[in-house]
Amino acid sequence: MTVPSVLPMLTAITITQIYVPDQDQALDFYVGKLGFEVQTDMDFGPMRFLTVALPAQPDRAVLLEKPGAPSMSEETAAQVREAIAKGVAGGHLFFACDDAYRTHAELKAKGVEITEEPVDQPYGIDFGLRDPFGNHIRIAQLKQP
Repeated sequence: MTVPSVLPMLTAITITQIYVPDQDQALDFYVGKLGFEVQTDMDFGPMRFLTVALPAQPDRAVLLEKPGAPSMSEETAAQVREAIAKGVAGGHLFFACDDAYRTHAELKAKGVEITEEPVDQPYGIDFGLRDPFGNHIRIAQLKQP
């Protein structure tokens, strides 16, 4: 008796999302400082659908979502903006790089807020920063297995 092969239901993560109170300021940071490229910038009436992606991975985008209609009330949006500013909104992005010390120096020279200096960890060298709104970002130079 043969068992039919089962294909996985899900095959990829294509878009992840973080909240940003100001999408133009987010573009300045993610495109201007981190090197992303705009993938989609569409006006859907009450919302702007704005995604950015790294040039080397255009199939994995980050949705820079402004808290508000149509997904939430203005009262809830105000609470989300407050949580982002406190750094407790849950927005975390993790990136890999080839040279953590060089990447750290380049970002620092561009005025990026570095929250943790590079540290040698068992998995590689990593450091932390925040976007202009309070979302956490970690960048790691991963050790080869």
